[in-house]
Amino acid sequence: MKDKQKKIRSPLSVISTFPDFVEEHRSIIRESLIALLICAVGDLCAGIILGKMTFFLETFPGLLVIIPGAIGMRGNIFGSFASRLSTNLHIGIISAKFEFSEELNHNIFSSFVLTLVLSLFLAVIAKILCVLLNQPSMSLIDFMLICVIAGLISNLIMLPITMFVSFKSFEHGWDPDNITSPIIAAFGDLFTLPAIIISIIILQLINFNFIFKDAILFIILIVVAVSFIYCYRLSYETNTILKQSTPVLLLCSFLGGAAGSILNSAVETLLTNPSLLTLLPLFSGESGSLISILGARLSSGLHSGLVEPFKKPEGEAVHNFMISFILAIIIFPIIGFLAEGSSYALGVVGVGFDKIIEISTLSGLILVAIMVIVVYYVSITSYNNNLDPDNIVIPISTSITDSISSLVLISVSLLLLGALI
Repeated sequence: MKDKQKKIRSPLSVISTFPDFVEEHRSIIRESLIALLICAVGDLCAGIILGKMTFFLETFPGLLVIIPGAIGMRGNIFGSFASRLSTNLHIGIISAKFEFSEELNHNIFSSFVLTLVLSLFLAVIAKILCVLLNQPSMSLIDFMLICVIAGLISNLIMLPITMFVSFKSFEHGWDPDNITSPIIAAFGDLFTLPAIIISIIILQLINFNFIFKDAILFIILIVVAVSFIYCYRLSYETNTILKQSTPVLLLCSFLGGAAGSILNSAVETLLTNPSLLTLLPLFSGESGSLISILGARLSSGLHSGLVEPFKKPEGEAVHNFMISFILAIIIFPIIGFLAEGSSYALGVVGVGFDKIIEISTLSGLILVAIMVIVVYYVSITSYNNNLDPDNIVIPISTSITDSISSLVLISVSLLLLGALI
């Protein structure tokens, strides 16, 4: 029995019996890969939309700064919502049948309130970063209205989608940990940019009178403040979600804004290599989704006892790391091909299939190597400090992933393109 445990916990045993390992975890890899490919479709659409937003980016300076933060926020809030649903479904707190309950209602309301609060914070952070970095930007009021209106629109779409995907995947025997995060991220990526465009159009409609626009913002601020206080006092569940999630998500919004600033500073490189601009949402989205799968599995594993919170990763944690690398080796070349292929189909000159696949794959493996360690220690640290990993792990890990992914992708692109041109 002792030898068997040693074999299970040894990373070398995983590598030496790789075919057996793949066979043993085939269902996890298959489910996750399908979800990541679905996510890639949404990310590709987001990349194409981003490439067509030149007019809005020029008319509303600083808009590019909030885009990664807004996309990341949807994944963070609704990824955490999906992770909580998954854990509650696994341990039986929420019925597998799609029925509204107090537990589910409190999770829905908390996610709605968090979206409004974080939208306002993202707007403030975006304006501050633009001022500090001496980048041109729109007014703070415009930032706030665009972010909040886009958040409201996204909420109306993402809440029902998250619940539908979570319950249906569980009902059909699929593990929500492998499915929900990437699919939710895909829908978040797909709908965030159109929601921002719609919010800009609404802003232009109410822009006829400054007093009217200020009055609308004032009403929004009151509604958000009252909703947050009410939610905080509503129940132990909502209180816990807000107390644990809000500080984390505030940090995540800052990291998302920082990622947007990195993109804004490298905008010339992106515009001169259009396929890289298309690859950006693909790479960021797939990276975040892949890491979200790992985070959700570690979270459920800690709750169920399958993953032990040791200082050194062992057993099931190492298995999950290996699954992440297998998925990375498969998915990152595919998204490089999709980015270049879409550019070619639209008649845009790209960097070449060989170069972009190399850029995507190398960047992805570097990123995953960093993030599996980050996610593990965020998971066990939150768990050991009596914090729910469902509220902590996905927001922190995906936000760090968003920030690092932009930096890694741009750095590797400049390195390889400089060496190959």
